[in-house]
Amino acid sequence: MNESAAFDVEKGALTLNHVSLSVEGMTCVGCETKLSRALNDISGIRNLQTSLVLSKAEFDLDDKAGPVNEIIRAVETSTGFSCKRLNASGQELDVLVTGDAKAFAERKYPDGVTQITAIDKHTVRIAFDPIAVGARDVINDVFGESLELAPRRAPADLDSGRKHVRYTAWVTLASAILTIPVLVIAWAPLPSHPLAYGSASLTLATMVQFLIAGQFYVSAFRALIFTRIIEMDVLIVLSTSTAYIFSVVAFSYQVMGRPLKIGEFFETSTLLVTLIMLGRLVSAFARQKAVESVSFRSLQDHTTVLCDSEGRNDQDIDARLLQHGDIFKVAPDSRVTTDGFVVMGTTEIDESMMTGEPLPIEKRPGSQVVAGSLNGSGVIVARLTQVPAQNTISTIASMVDEAKFQKPKTQELVDVVASYFVPVVLALTIIAFAVWIAVGVAVRQQDAGTAAVTAITYAVSVLIVSCPCAIGLCIPMVVVIAGGVAAKHGVIIKSALALESAPKVSHIVFDKTGTLTEGHLTVVEGIVLARDESAQSVMFALTANSKHPVSAAISSYLTAKSVKAASLEDVRSVTASGMEGTLDGSAVRCGNTRWLSLESLPEAQMLLNKGLTVVGLIINGEPAAVYGLSDSVRSETEFVLAELRKRGIDISIVSGDDAGATNSLAAELEIPSSHVRSRCTPADKQQYLKNLSAERPGTIVFCGDGTNDAVALAQADIGVHVSSGSEVAQTAADVILVRPALTGILVLLDLSHAAMRRVYINFAWSFVYNLFAILLAAGAFVRARIPPQYAGLGEIVSVLPVILVALQLRWFKREYASRRG
Repeated sequence: MNESAAFDVEKGALTLNHVSLSVEGMTCVGCETKLSRALNDISGIRNLQTSLVLSKAEFDLDDKAGPVNEIIRAVETSTGFSCKRLNASGQELDVLVTGDAKAFAERKYPDGVTQITAIDKHTVRIAFDPIAVGARDVINDVFGESLELAPRRAPADLDSGRKHVRYTAWVTLASAILTIPVLVIAWAPLPSHPLAYGSASLTLATMVQFLIAGQFYVSAFRALIFTRIIEMDVLIVLSTSTAYIFSVVAFSYQVMGRPLKIGEFFETSTLLVTLIMLGRLVSAFARQKAVESVSFRSLQDHTTVLCDSEGRNDQDIDARLLQHGDIFKVAPDSRVTTDGFVVMGTTEIDESMMTGEPLPIEKRPGSQVVAGSLNGSGVIVARLTQVPAQNTISTIASMVDEAKFQKPKTQELVDVVASYFVPVVLALTIIAFAVWIAVGVAVRQQDAGTAAVTAITYAVSVLIVSCPCAIGLCIPMVVVIAGGVAAKHGVIIKSALALESAPKVSHIVFDKTGTLTEGHLTVVEGIVLARDESAQSVMFALTANSKHPVSAAISSYLTAKSVKAASLEDVRSVTASGMEGTLDGSAVRCGNTRWLSLESLPEAQMLLNKGLTVVGLIINGEPAAVYGLSDSVRSETEFVLAELRKRGIDISIVSGDDAGATNSLAAELEIPSSHVRSRCTPADKQQYLKNLSAERPGTIVFCGDGTNDAVALAQADIGVHVSSGSEVAQTAADVILVRPALTGILVLLDLSHAAMRRVYINFAWSFVYNLFAILLAAGAFVRARIPPQYAGLGEIVSVLPVILVALQLRWFKREYASRRG
């Protein structure tokens, strides 16, 4: 379980537990609103996020609010949905037990086991810490008995969606079976037996109304009573009940021998319910398939081959049973099961599905391999570094899922429109009913009864043909599909606001080292100034344990020269400056020339004039050595900058590097000196971004590799982190480029344009559909109308285009996605 702590001055320390729920039974925007209202009514819940598309809810829960199980029961009572808690961290195994699953779940948890949940009569889900206990240990040892691994299930969020689709399909089929005979009786040229046929229609219509449409009554009343919401189900209940009740009354008069001028029409209520169910089935199926189509977890292989470090003693096992310390074999043309590093063998691996890199990458002993990547013709043996539940696939999938919960600012307008939709439709229904009674009596010279029946048919059509679901799905469907598509192009969009604001980008600010350049610095020249040759030993001691690219380059250089590290004390890093420590009581420092006041040193000036990055060393205040380092420009940098210029986007470089190296790179990339800043501290980068935001309209993007860039990434409208697959969980940027290639920025810009176009198209369609559908249903067009029995098709006609337009993003492709230079 993830835990975060908040502090209240009056109450003291307060623990917030993060809770994720899989919610089964949501069918429309009103359902999500009902769920949100029900959860918000419970004290102690904070940071609530809900998603109709994902069928999930997430929130932070005050530990004083009561057990999660009680909250789940309260939500299920008030909404009618089925809720299950999802394990937020660690690993899970579904196992079969011989006895009762509920009794097994109530036993004392062994060490390392964090939760046991009964799934069905003989299956339990065991959550555990994979560091403390291995998966095979859970199966074989920790419970004192041997357990059997249960068949693999889909992830809980996808599983709940599939269950809902299956349930809706069965109910729709039952409704159709009951409706068809009613339609035959109403429309087929059968012998005249009105009472017999009417009785049969009444029986079947009653079954449809209460067995099939009964769920709408329960949902509508729950929404009104518990959450005080007038939702779409209220419109369904009113329309179908009106048609059904009128038909019952008309048939009753016929039985009494006093038939009305307009007889019963049971086919209207039954066909209406069936078409509504069909619409919900199609909508739920399309949503589910759309979510599954961009699910990153599909890349996870289900089986693997355990072996020893020599590649012998093969044993085929379920990938869920991998644990720390394992060594596994990757056969030719198979997927890498989980993250690890090669211990034996060589091969080429296609990592394009994970990182977007189009060319196979050579792997040899010591190389990292990433879960989900596709092996070439070689055989390798790898040592596991992450179990499948915590590998790169799972990490990226979790981050993508988290982003799907995010709602852009445009969603606020949608929520406002949706909240007024049902009341407005009710008002329009009343108006249509009143107008048609008036038309019938005053214009058509009908009696009041006939005019009322005609008016009812128009009112029923208006009630049912309107559909807020299309409006509510305009943005969420696009956000879900775009997030999945971006991930498959090696770009993780963590914020929906980034997706929304990216089309308005006017200026991109780049860090230099590791962003525009490869970040693999090499020492070109080293000059020792001190008479004592120990200067290099001191330098080695200062840089040996630092992961900064400059330190790593100098450390590698001195290692190649067989330099031994001196014995230093109190070695520490100074942000944006360098390293410092103590040698026999004397202060030693290495870092940039400005921090060390070496700018006027002739040797440093010589290296700076060559466009090199200069690092100096001082011992007890005296210059001891200077080093000149160079870096190579990324192969795709010039292409990406040229593309950005074509789009009218301004480009800047802000770097902590020396002016010589920064200006040299800027000249090579044709970036004007007015847009170049060197020797920048994190605060300098932040201030530069603030000034740009104040001076220029549009969205400001900062792109860096994360080294000393955290402040700038947070300050920019969109922070883009140039990363690698193994680092994706270590940044708070809005966008992560999983593959360290700047073409990911072009993917972000073009995908965001495509996504927002689809949002606007969906908005336009939702508006046009509801406008004309309501006008047709209300009889505004003299020669055309929507009969009440066909109004139930409204959900298919309105929602399906919205889903299909969003789904088109799956085929988003760009040439530059594989362009290198």
